[in-house]
Amino acid sequence: MSGVSRRGVLAGAAGLAFTAAGCGSPETLTVASDGRRTVRVLTFQAPSLGAFLPAVIKARRIDAAHGLRIAFSYSTPDKYNTEFASGHYEIGGSAALLSEALRTERGIDVTYLFNIFDYFSAVVTSNPEVRRLTDLRGRRLAAATGTTNHAMFAWFAKRAGLDLDDVELQNQTPAGLSTMAIMGRTDGTEIWEPAYSSLLKKKPGIRSLDIGLPAWRDAFGTATIPYLGLAAHRGWARAHPDVVTTLYRIYAAAAAWTTANPAAAAKIVAAATPRGKAATLQGLIQDGDRLGLRVAPASRLTGPIDAVFKAGRQTDYLAETPPSTIVYRGL
Repeated sequence: MSGVSRRGVLAGAAGLAFTAAGCGSPETLTVASDGRRTVRVLTFQAPSLGAFLPAVIKARRIDAAHGLRIAFSYSTPDKYNTEFASGHYEIGGSAALLSEALRTERGIDVTYLFNIFDYFSAVVTSNPEVRRLTDLRGRRLAAATGTTNHAMFAWFAKRAGLDLDDVELQNQTPAGLSTMAIMGRTDGTEIWEPAYSSLLKKKPGIRSLDIGLPAWRDAFGTATIPYLGLAAHRGWARAHPDVVTTLYRIYAAAAAWTTANPAAAAKIVAAATPRGKAATLQGLIQDGDRLGLRVAPASRLTGPIDAVFKAGRQTDYLAETPPSTIVYRGL
């Protein structure tokens, strides 16, 4: 199942930690002779949620305005997991909450600093016989089965009465999901933002199934689902609380500016995204539910974070509840 493949990726990354650590990693925080500080942050390459706000931060020089230059590096998901787990990069800007929980199971001492995006996912179909999730039983579903988005979707599918073991899952890279949906090669495609908005623009007749997002509130007493944020190796975060605070303020300022200036922000993100369309991205920014932009300290989201971990346990994605230290308490 999806949890097994994800654990395999992170286990491989953890296995490389000793090798990378022995090679000598560049300093995460450096100070120039004029006193200007630079911090290194690794994130997924665009198009991805992790690359969304960095485009705004750099274009608007929000980091410089806060006295801290952020040197963003962009990577594929596999390379990201390897380099962040090894400590080659000690700050990860595409930190999916469940992924960080799995890292702690592998003995990697990480902490979730603050949330940036809440969870959103959709299942789309062009098959007229598929009207609800349970209609996918015995049919083909394209999904990026190694992602935490899919791991979260497994919980919603189960609540809706669909066992994914009864579905013919066709594994795709996140980038390949849009193509599968456009071509109609499967009976359904699980997809999320920002690809979902682009897909609706390219194929407006495609239908979205109800995955039952309200079930989360029924089960856990909250509609908030923290999903992706900034994480760091705990030792580094403990040693640099002032930098963590500044990073939070930078991301919060970028989120506030993006929300207040959707057209201008969309142009910035589109310019930094391969085949990015400003009009589509503007609509996504204006639709707060789908984008789920919520920059908030992890310490203020302990209840919703615990709910995510409970869901991970219920689907067997997590073998154990993460230690309390996974939530950074310094903000």
